Amino acid sequence: MPLVVVLGIITVLLVRSRDVRTWEAVIIGLFGFYVAMTPIGWAVIGTVNWLLGGLG
Repeated sequence: MPLVVVLGIITVLLVRSRDVRTWEAVIIGLFGFYVAMTPIGWAVIGTVNWLLGGLG
């Protein structure tokens, strides 16, 4: 499953619960960059891939 789908599901669940913490706001922000694909989005994607590659 693509990361953008997972982030989208998490975003919908967080908005419905109306309980958004700092780390959750970061996830929502990352989702926005993935969807918008702004120029800085490529840097965000590279950073997330680097972090996930280091964890896996």
